[in-house]
Amino acid sequence: MTDRPSNEEGALAPWFAAGREAAPLPSGEFMARMEALALESQPAQRAAPAAPARQSRGPGRLLARLRAMGGWPALAGLTAACAMGLWIGVAAPEAAVDWVATATQEQGLSGLDPASGFDYAMLGL
Repeated sequence: MTDRPSNEEGALAPWFAAGREAAPLPSGEFMARMEALALESQPAQRAAPAAPARQSRGPGRLLARLRAMGGWPALAGLTAACAMGLWIGVAAPEAAVDWVATATQEQGLSGLDPASGFDYAMLGL
């Protein structure tokens, strides 16, 4: 709040002004007790733990993630799927292009995804 009296205070403005002028400040004794209580409630400082001895390095993070995915066979399958998807995207077969064009002309957008027909029916498209 600001110290300027506002128009909203109306008849109470002198009382608010008097309250602002005589704001009580905490005594020094009270502040000393609060500081002592605050310091008492803080946890004690602990000694820093000693650095663990460096152990021999096990498998790296990359190898651990590879094992979590299923090992080298899973990586080979993932690589083959990525390469095939890239090849289909770059050099799409004519049959797929014809099918997509026919499906969108005859059935609209729902021809591409049979599960989405319900959504389009609800939208009124």
